[in-house]
Amino acid sequence: MTSFFNGLGFLFEKVLFMPMNLFAKLELQNWWAANTLTWIFILITCYFFVFWLKKLQLFKENKEDEQDTTAHSFLK
Repeated sequence: MTSFFNGLGFLFEKVLFMPMNLFAKLELQNWWAANTLTWIFILITCYFFVFWLKKLQLFKENKEDEQDTTAHSFLK
């Protein structure tokens, strides 16, 4: 059983957190490069958030958005 938990520890520390370790090393070498990557990810997230909001508005305008406030008995 101990080897199972050691394997999980190895998976998370050495494999899945590898990108985070690379970002930490990159920040120590070049602060601007690490933060530029962060801002790129933030901009991508903002773009898709706006895209999602526009799609929601499109469904609302086409009356395809069903909002039933009486879905639960306590809301009646």
